Amino acid sequence: MVPDHWYDFNGVWTGSATILPDGQIVMLYTGNTVDGVQVQCLAYPANLSDPLLLDWIKYPGNPVLVPPPGIGVEDFRDPTTAWLSPDRDRWRITIGSKVNQTGISIVYETVDFKSYELLDGVLHGVPGTGMWECVDFYPISMTEANWRDTSVNIRDIKHVLKASVKDLTSDYYALGTYNPFENKWTPDDQELDVGIGLRYDYGKYYASKTFFDQNKKRRILWGWIKETDNEADDIMKGWASVQSIPRTIVFDKKTGSNILQWPVTEVEDLRSEVVEFNSVKLGPGSIAPLEVDTASQLDIVALFDIDKDAVEETVEADVVYNCPTNGGAANRGKLGPFGIVVLADETLSEGTPIYFYAIKGASGEVETHFCADELRSSKAPEVDRVVYGSKVPVLNGEKYSLRSLVDHSIVESFAQGGRTVITSRIYPTKVINGASRVFLFNNATGVNVTASVKIWKMDSANIRHFPFDRL
Repeated sequence: MVPDHWYDFNGVWTGSATILPDGQIVMLYTGNTVDGVQVQCLAYPANLSDPLLLDWIKYPGNPVLVPPPGIGVEDFRDPTTAWLSPDRDRWRITIGSKVNQTGISIVYETVDFKSYELLDGVLHGVPGTGMWECVDFYPISMTEANWRDTSVNIRDIKHVLKASVKDLTSDYYALGTYNPFENKWTPDDQELDVGIGLRYDYGKYYASKTFFDQNKKRRILWGWIKETDNEADDIMKGWASVQSIPRTIVFDKKTGSNILQWPVTEVEDLRSEVVEFNSVKLGPGSIAPLEVDTASQLDIVALFDIDKDAVEETVEADVVYNCPTNGGAANRGKLGPFGIVVLADETLSEGTPIYFYAIKGASGEVETHFCADELRSSKAPEVDRVVYGSKVPVLNGEKYSLRSLVDHSIVESFAQGGRTVITSRIYPTKVINGASRVFLFNNATGVNVTASVKIWKMDSANIRHFPFDRL
């Protein structure tokens, strides 16, 4: 859809589709009017029998929603997929906004997607988080691997509330309980509330949305990977941005306090040659090259064992640690860092370490951080040089595990089955034309590490053209 009416003259922005019980499809999206007011608009497929739904018809009565009293004209956007009310006779949507610096999610009810009633109060709000955009709201089963659709609300269900926090350019989520009768969602842990707790991704990842795949009974997450080249102007940064590899989302039954994200299984269709490196011994301060040809398109799965006796004997190690502020992989501690280096040249003048860093406090508890170090990812002068990361739960009996999808300028890394995820957007200058290398490393000072790695070369995606002549 293109901006061709007064109500979306300045932009056809984020929206969501809803499949109705009779097979009809409605789409709500945010239009930015000729006067810069954010409004919600309705559209229908021109031809439901078209499997690609290429053509859409905008409702002649648009806009169907305008900012309500107390909401700024530039603070009202990104309607969600609709879900059914408790009586299943009306539909509900939520839209992101703010009041002063409190980020909020407001809820409307509708029967026909043309007329709406604003429900009292807000679904949820968190002071100090600022504008919420691209809000998402969906159920997650605590007991089943398969998903239910967006309208399910039964005993063994948690609800995920997610907001793209504009001031931080980060996607935050929280698990909680939804009371549809009071139009309230309550977080399980207020210290992990939306905008102050868990994030989908601790790297360059924003404005994500999910949808329910009714055929495979799974929820799929898409996210936006922006540019990090500061020489590019704002238009170029938007033009050159890409979507992430789609991810599935499930509840982490082991921790009970977070989701797990994982690349959709279809990505594995691109795997070709595989090489394995088993039980590689890494002493303190060591690095080991892995012989992989043309290492710019890879799927890497790595497991790390650390010397448990050395951990037990360690009384205290780096009591406080924070990936973004502790100097990256060059900063050595007793129990970290250790991991892999991707998109590196032979001399390691360029490279991106993806690693774990464990600390041990006076209580004897070990806390693990998962980080991506972009400080030496590129020799280019005007690119971001940052370290991303956060804590990741590593439970008793678990090995340290990571998976990294490497695709030239993008690295998406998943720790402990997807408990913590980091997306890196980098611009190597030396590791082009087949010069890319992969290394294992252990830069800890007080522990031995044993690593086992499987690396698949990845084919390029085959963009198959749709056979229009068969329609």
